[in-house]
Amino acid sequence: MQIIKSLIKLLIFIGSPVWATAQGTYLMQGSKDNHFVERMEIKQQRNTHLNFSTLKPFNRRYIVEQAEFIDSARLGYIDTLTGRDKYPDWMDQGLTAIDEYNLQRLLMNNTEWVTGKTSDFKSRFPVFKTFYVTKPNFLEVKTPNFFLAVNPVLQFSAGYETGAKNQYVYLNSRGLTARGMIGKKVGFSTYLTDNQERGPQFFQNNINTYKAVPGVGFYKPFKTTGTDYFDARGYITFNAAKAIDIQFGYDKNFIGNGYRSLFLSDWGNSYLFLKLNTRIWKINYQNLFMELMPQFKKGGDTLLDRKYAAMHHLSMNITKWLNVGFFEGVIFGRKNRFDFQYLNPIIFYRHIEGTVGSPDNALAGFDFKANIAHRAQLYGQLLLDEFILSEIRNRPKSWVNKWGIQLGVKYVDAFGIPNLDIQVEANRVRPFTYSHNDTISNYTHYNQPLAHPLGANFQEMLAIIQYQPAPKWRVYLQAMYYYQGLDSTGKNFGGNIFRDYTTRSGNDGFGIGSGNKATCFNGYLQVSYELRENLFLEVSGQYRRYKTLLAPTWSNSTTIMGTIRLNMFNRRYDF
Repeated sequence: MQIIKSLIKLLIFIGSPVWATAQGTYLMQGSKDNHFVERMEIKQQRNTHLNFSTLKPFNRRYIVEQAEFIDSARLGYIDTLTGRDKYPDWMDQGLTAIDEYNLQRLLMNNTEWVTGKTSDFKSRFPVFKTFYVTKPNFLEVKTPNFFLAVNPVLQFSAGYETGAKNQYVYLNSRGLTARGMIGKKVGFSTYLTDNQERGPQFFQNNINTYKAVPGVGFYKPFKTTGTDYFDARGYITFNAAKAIDIQFGYDKNFIGNGYRSLFLSDWGNSYLFLKLNTRIWKINYQNLFMELMPQFKKGGDTLLDRKYAAMHHLSMNITKWLNVGFFEGVIFGRKNRFDFQYLNPIIFYRHIEGTVGSPDNALAGFDFKANIAHRAQLYGQLLLDEFILSEIRNRPKSWVNKWGIQLGVKYVDAFGIPNLDIQVEANRVRPFTYSHNDTISNYTHYNQPLAHPLGANFQEMLAIIQYQPAPKWRVYLQAMYYYQGLDSTGKNFGGNIFRDYTTRSGNDGFGIGSGNKATCFNGYLQVSYELRENLFLEVSGQYRRYKTLLAPTWSNSTTIMGTIRLNMFNRRYDF
């Protein structure tokens, strides 16, 4: 409770000015609008507001502003003073017919911020003249001083896995989501689901090893090999000033432009956080204060310990097509005690960490993205956990060289085919990165990594193809290959970030993949049809092939599933 009291005091201090600026909520995890926003960023190339999309989830207010700009531009408005087309050349040929469709759907699903025409969003046959008055929302209330949207959440998947253990796989999720705005000053959102799941065998093995369901955390056994868990998220938002957005709640965040992030990803469990986002001129600055849980072995009903983290990310549009960012984060190396020095939102955390005696796990990083020719985006991240230049030069396999690097490219309307988008990404993380000399301050939360799901000591290549041949049809193809060095015979080779790095067997000889080398290929194909707004019918297939140096026989798994999904993200087993 200490951090909650501290953050409430901070909120009162920051929010002491009049909260006169409207504040919105954020897109849900896995929203279909995410990909469209990224397409528009690449196609516009010179839009400085969309260039801040490194930070996710996206604020509904800002993406609607940009969507309405695009919507106006495509109509060919002329500047009344100059008599010239006031919008960029890309508008004349950049939007496909399906982009137009997706643009209207984005506005329809974020109607609280739409300033233009909304009559097209109305349902032809509302239920009892109360429910589904608008196409996307089960219940919608919109007045000058209040907005509320309530929707059911559903995902039912069923299929069969062949491999080491032939078995049925399933996911049964039911719940609701609600978002709203009070007086155009305070926003709120909640997401609640009850879930029963039995994923592929490798997914079950991960649960048994780490005692947490990937992406969720706490669970109870369900019918011997299944899991039963509750996923509850929620937050409030408001403004301290016109340029400062504040969010406080229990949810996930993502920092990066790739499919993976080496800084902070949404792959793991939700957490309590306070986020301050300041957008001024060409600069966006975000502070994130988090309450996390160190690794644990739960036995019965016990109160779990806490640990804390502080992160900030500063990004700037160097040009209209190039954005660069700087990241810094620290995991507090103290159990159940918040260090108030880290509440300073401006000072470098590395300086504080040294001032208090260097007991904590501090990381720094650099990221960039460059939009090229309205068709492509080059992006990357560099993470530094510990970095000694002399060690890099003289002993490149020294354990102290703890860093990670990401490089990727996105190509939209590939090869001239409308709405065919390709993404290729490489991630490489050295042994012992993210780990620390105790089991509290490693870069984890609720027995799961905070960044990349593989932890450390790996090389990963992945490719994603997304194709929307018609407005309601989507095809998603993903292939990934990685190798990773695992521990063997009790020796710590730096792949398991939960282990104390002082248990390593030496100081040198640690290359990426050293130890019990694991090799994996994971391929996934999904075909999706949107039956009605946000209601998807899907068929998917997954093939995974895995082996290790000590168990050289390939372990093969093939899974075929059918899914009906409403207002919920896709559940993917992508590791």
